[in-house]
Amino acid sequence: MESNQLLEHFSARVKPLLEKLYDQETQEKLLEELFLLLKEHFAPQMQEDRNKWSENNVQLITYGDSIIHNGEKPLQTLNHFLDQYVGDTITGVHILPFFPYTSDDGFAVIDYLSVSPELGDWEDIKPIAKKFNLMVDLVINHVSSKSIWFEQFKQGKKPGCDYFIEVDPSIDLSQVVRPRSTPLLTKVETVKGEKYVWSTFSEDQIDVNFANPDVLIEYIKIILFYVQIGAKFIRLDAVGFLWKKIGTSCIHLPETHAVVRLLREILQMLNPAVSLITETNVPNRENLTYFGNRNEAHMVYNFSLPPLLLNALLQGKSDHLKTWMMRMPPVPMGCAYFNFTASHDGIGLRPAEGLLSDDEYQTLLEMMEKFGGKISMRKNPDGTESPYEINISWFDAMKGTAQGEDVWQIERFLCSQTMMMAFDGIPAFYIHSLLATPNDLENLEKKEMNRAINRHKWDYEELAKRLNEPQSTQHIVLKELARRIKIRRSQPAFHPNATQYTLHPLNNGLFTFWRQSIYREQSIFCINNLTNTHQPLSLTDLNLFDTENWYDLISGEEFADLAAKLSIKPYQCLWITNKYIFS
Repeated sequence: MESNQLLEHFSARVKPLLEKLYDQETQEKLLEELFLLLKEHFAPQMQEDRNKWSENNVQLITYGDSIIHNGEKPLQTLNHFLDQYVGDTITGVHILPFFPYTSDDGFAVIDYLSVSPELGDWEDIKPIAKKFNLMVDLVINHVSSKSIWFEQFKQGKKPGCDYFIEVDPSIDLSQVVRPRSTPLLTKVETVKGEKYVWSTFSEDQIDVNFANPDVLIEYIKIILFYVQIGAKFIRLDAVGFLWKKIGTSCIHLPETHAVVRLLREILQMLNPAVSLITETNVPNRENLTYFGNRNEAHMVYNFSLPPLLLNALLQGKSDHLKTWMMRMPPVPMGCAYFNFTASHDGIGLRPAEGLLSDDEYQTLLEMMEKFGGKISMRKNPDGTESPYEINISWFDAMKGTAQGEDVWQIERFLCSQTMMMAFDGIPAFYIHSLLATPNDLENLEKKEMNRAINRHKWDYEELAKRLNEPQSTQHIVLKELARRIKIRRSQPAFHPNATQYTLHPLNNGLFTFWRQSIYREQSIFCINNLTNTHQPLSLTDLNLFDTENWYDLISGEEFADLAAKLSIKPYQCLWITNKYIFS
């Protein structure tokens, strides 16, 4: 494409979005600056890739130092672990912020373009990016108070002096939606005197000002760098809070959505194979808006799934899961849900708002505390506090039911992961789920931060010992999860965009749904026992065609008699299919 044609193409895609953000003079100047910055890096073919993923995609979520080994950089240890234990199981790796930072386990970034020396360097990241689809965090809402930009702000120096949001503390900010109970404004001393700056998450995480177009350029430069080092997924952390407008809620503003659309357009021109994923831990209806009209995020975190799945297994009934699944809109080709149960954060409660009864909600909180978990709070506009998330390892969240602890923890845990990977979307496993890591109470006490309970650091030798011991929980869980993941990766009916339909057996202790591949060559009936007792199921309830042979992919059992009545074991999962595929 000729330079003039390229500029025309770029302008047609980018200028309408800049118009939603800035005045006309700024638009024209910014359009020129962005074109000069990016034109040498445009992909030869800018056509959107509608086949970014398949049923084969499975993501791992991990910190760079979730596994440590004396005498070795943690990123090198991670690489060794991936090769030895899960290299043939997962296809992608999300390494949580691996940059120099000051707090929040990486989410107060000092320098976006460097690797924390304690973890390693870019030469340790590149081998992982070559073997796996690498997801990189773009902590886009805020920076560390020790970043060079904020140091420049305090000193009144360019460019950082214009990168942050100063607010008079007497202004009414009560409409602002908060994810924390900490003060919204942080007082800092500058060369110009005492200032108050916007800090959504903590006094060490200072929000940047995207109303300044120079800030937008800075983050586009960062994205360009991540694409060049091999990232296949760019994760926009806490993006819902990106744009501020006093007198509003300052969450999900139209300008925020315009920025997400702009970043998607730019990514598509740089490398159409790279995907944008938004992280917005909010009620479901708000979260889904980040698909836009198939022109914003390629993927959104399925934040309602963890609390609803946890509640279903706690109560032993499927009603809320069924209601939620029926209301979830199918995503168009080119978009996908990002499914997970556990992450480095807690189990978000806002995504469950309006989906659980009050009694069940309270039982959920009480039982998680009994199983060793903590409840983190957020501040409401009226000054009161509400539960924001449950902090607990997912494995320990599976200790029991609403009646208390029992002997079914491993089976219940495997059931939860098997259900998650069968839903439409791309499945993601937090490393501490794959490893059945319990609550880290020592880390919780040491850091005095609730989220530390689920951020254990394994000693590699100790972990290897457990993984090589057939009777250990870690060996049992990883071996069985890996087996089921490999089965899942071969099934066309588990394509992220394959058909999903909720089934309604009379037995509320079962959660059942149907998946059908895009080209209709395969059907899978997903049967899940949510209880710690045997549950009956008549195959006739599934309306299986008697002209085909049907098998359970997980157990290998063949169903010759379609009139048979099954007794589903506690927490047993079946994937009953007409097409028996193994890689």
